[in-house]
Amino acid sequence: MNLALAPARSWYEASLTRPAPTPPLAGDMQADVCVVGAGIAGCSTALHLAERGYKVVLLEAEQTGFGASGRSGGQLIPGYASSQLNLVAQLGREDARRLWDFTLEGVDLVRDRVRRHSIECDLAWGQMHAAIKPRQRDELQEWHREYEEDYNYRSTRFMERAEVEGLLATKRYCAGLYDSAAGHCHPLKYALGIAVAARSAGVRFHEGSRVTSIERGPTVVVRTANGSVRAKQVALCANVGLGEIAPVLARKVMGIATYIVATRPLGAERATALIRNNMAVSDINCVLDYFLRSADHRLLFGGRVSYSGIDAKNTGRATQLRMLSVFPQLADTEIEYSWGGFVDITMNRAPDFGRLDPNLYYLQGFSGHGMVLTGIAGKIMAEAMAGQAERFDVYARIKHHDFPGGMALRRPALVLAMLWYRMRDLLP
Repeated sequence: MNLALAPARSWYEASLTRPAPTPPLAGDMQADVCVVGAGIAGCSTALHLAERGYKVVLLEAEQTGFGASGRSGGQLIPGYASSQLNLVAQLGREDARRLWDFTLEGVDLVRDRVRRHSIECDLAWGQMHAAIKPRQRDELQEWHREYEEDYNYRSTRFMERAEVEGLLATKRYCAGLYDSAAGHCHPLKYALGIAVAARSAGVRFHEGSRVTSIERGPTVVVRTANGSVRAKQVALCANVGLGEIAPVLARKVMGIATYIVATRPLGAERATALIRNNMAVSDINCVLDYFLRSADHRLLFGGRVSYSGIDAKNTGRATQLRMLSVFPQLADTEIEYSWGGFVDITMNRAPDFGRLDPNLYYLQGFSGHGMVLTGIAGKIMAEAMAGQAERFDVYARIKHHDFPGGMALRRPALVLAMLWYRMRDLLP
């Protein structure tokens, strides 16, 4: 899957100074575990394994946090893109509940890592799902009931229009479901912070080291252009980047291009007037919008997607127009940064975790819920590689199907299928 989105510089990149890059792999190495991919999932896996005493080598094709982990909206939300009802149908009520609890642990893991490793990532608490139309208001009420009655999750509060408008300077939303235990952060700072912690724990990082092939067997050999790693176990954590080295996995995920814009700094007073309590917000359309304030008082607004995988030239302007549909008072405000990236989705929007061989593990298919799920997935996969596989195997039981149409026709088929969901978003 050779998807290449134009690497426009994001506000995230512009707002920090990266550590010095680690050298590409050169020569042959040995390790207990080789991790492929230095996003949050890969860095989390490597960190947990190193803390257990494993010798770990991590290979990254580009830079740490180059992919979705360093480009996303940064929202820390429990749960999955797939509905809990779908998970119950596949796994039964007890294991579906366990999966929900794992994501709550994932939110706690973010909080603990930020504290324990002193990661400066603009962490803030509070997130709202917002309804645009009456039927979505009813959906949020059902979510609220399900959280409290089925999962004993009591951090959410349902809000009618007046209360939402007391927090947001917009007339767009008729209701909201506010979650005080969810939140948001600067995703690239968070990813880089986990990487620093992993390196401090002894993980060998090699950036600029694209994997060209994997030789499977009792000892796995992971090759790059200029070297190799012989490892007892391998963890594949590169999501849409796995296409050339693991085609069987690539057929089960699709890279969907999504975009974010950042305004110029608005000043503290004007930014606070837009979102009065510094929460993150997303609507519940299929093609959704999401937004939050940055630490330097910008509005970050994202959500426009391209199911064709083509990066159109007007993405920044198109995303700005979506922003103005929520906050028309920003019509005079310059967009200073515009960038995109790929979200890996599965057919059923549930995560795809498993093994290709007893010693070859993978994580993919986070489907837009990666900020929380990647971190806890890395912890759970590290447990499995250390011989405690019970939690990992709950995920491995979820059945996944290839996208229809084969590698050549599946993307046009997805574009046609998504037209129905776009039309549904327009219905009252």
